[in-house]
Amino acid sequence: MKVDKIEIEGVTYVPEGDEMASKVDGLDLVMIRTYSAGVHYGYLAKRESTLAGIEVTLRQARRVHAWAGAASLSQLAMEGTSKPDSCRIPCAINEIELVAIEVIPMTSKAQESLSKVPLWTR
Repeated sequence: MKVDKIEIEGVTYVPEGDEMASKVDGLDLVMIRTYSAGVHYGYLAKRESTLAGIEVTLRQARRVHAWAGAASLSQLAMEGTSKPDSCRIPCAINEIELVAIEVIPMTSKAQESLSKVPLWTR
């Protein structure tokens, strides 16, 4: 049985390496997969189920044009990349609205790893 977290005397503990990414203005850091706009990560400002799908608004969002060093998007969101110099992630934008097919909360390990990916320019 895997224990995700435990609370002792009002303090919550989680397994090492599984801490969720730090929040900004109370917003969670998430990775988003879309049908037509690719993969993005940023701070989840809005999430709403509509007829179009899961409409999300991300702040401080970056598009993941290409990644290496992670076998899947899930692994990228949980562990980050072991090959930051082989990833292509351009500059952040203030806000973007997307229709998501996946919303994956990111860990602090992934957040730290992706912060080391050089800004990709052409």
